[in-house]
Amino acid sequence: MQETPKASRLHIAILGRRNAGKSSLINALTNQKVALVSDVPGTTTDPVYKAMEILPIGPVMIIDTAGIDDSGCLGTLRVERTMSVLNKADLVIIVLEAESGITQYEKALIEGIKVKKIPIIGVINKTDKITIAAELVMKWSNEFNIPLLPTSVKNSQGIEELKKLIITYAPPDWQGPPVIGDLIQAKDTIILVTPIDSAAPKGRLILPQVQTIRDILDHDGVTIVVKETELKQAIENLRKLPRLIVTDSQAFERVSAETPSGVMLTSFSILFARHKGDLETLVSGVKNIEKLKPGDTVLIAEACTHHQQADDIGTVKIPQWLQKKVGGELNFEWVAGSHFPEDLSKYSLIIHCGACMLNRKEMLHRLSEVTNKAVPVVNYGILIAYINGILEQALEPFPQIQRILSELN
Repeated sequence: MQETPKASRLHIAILGRRNAGKSSLINALTNQKVALVSDVPGTTTDPVYKAMEILPIGPVMIIDTAGIDDSGCLGTLRVERTMSVLNKADLVIIVLEAESGITQYEKALIEGIKVKKIPIIGVINKTDKITIAAELVMKWSNEFNIPLLPTSVKNSQGIEELKKLIITYAPPDWQGPPVIGDLIQAKDTIILVTPIDSAAPKGRLILPQVQTIRDILDHDGVTIVVKETELKQAIENLRKLPRLIVTDSQAFERVSAETPSGVMLTSFSILFARHKGDLETLVSGVKNIEKLKPGDTVLIAEACTHHQQADDIGTVKIPQWLQKKVGGELNFEWVAGSHFPEDLSKYSLIIHCGACMLNRKEMLHRLSEVTNKAVPVVNYGILIAYINGILEQALEPFPQIQRILSELN
């Protein structure tokens, strides 16, 4: 459970007013003293993340937040951070106080969550202090069209029932399509090309490579992992050709040249474009590369922060490739981690990483923001395949994308 990546967990956000019992509820759900609990309103200032497991869903990420009724300059900032959690939340639990019930804060919150189409569960806490009539609970539930569960975190009442509601209301499609499992059949051989260069983490593989290996094993495939320098030999050693070769995008050109006819090719980044986001949207953005002209501003977004090497893909290689294609200098801006600009109007193109460190909900939110503002977006793998003139080859495993490719041509 503890080794499951944060981005691969169902994200459950706990929201409510100050001192409603949000932190106490998290401690009860996790059966640990994870969140700081105090009678002083506003104890929680920033979102707090806690990994746990709820069967049969599996690993989840519980998010504690500041009160939605926080006040003052700092309070306003805390509320903004609380509301930003909704961009990555797959499910929201709203904590109400039994005594005050549903106030204007909860009404506005419920309305905002429904606009984002996130499932909601309501918890009426502190029923050890005041008894809530079943008729009133039903009235509130019908009025706001959400399930409401009376609980007493202090007495551990209703916690098991809440876990059952979480299982019931968790969106069934929160994980998205498999990384690779639906593209292969049992006993297929898949070669993974993983360059070991100065940017590779010492002693381990990067997360997309590990998750791809696991998904192949889960679907009874056979995987061979090689460096790009050993690919040719690995193919020659096989009795029959592999079904698919998956490469690090930076080795696309060499791997494409060594991929035998009849063997499909793609990259880890393209696999994750589909697994974490919307492959069609990211492929559609490619046609705008040809519209770039010197002086345009391009945003390069990475979901993680890492030590940059002299030949870093996001800050060095991609800018060089694009400027060579455009025939002049472009203005580049970079963002990393959870930060993503609100104002996207100045960008002629956005280039996003594979998003292995984001959960699917947050990546889809970013793509929604981008498309709503009519800004073209691609990801690393799609861009690199296009620059190398092999985009059609790299997208062969995804027949549903062929229509978009025909439009590009």
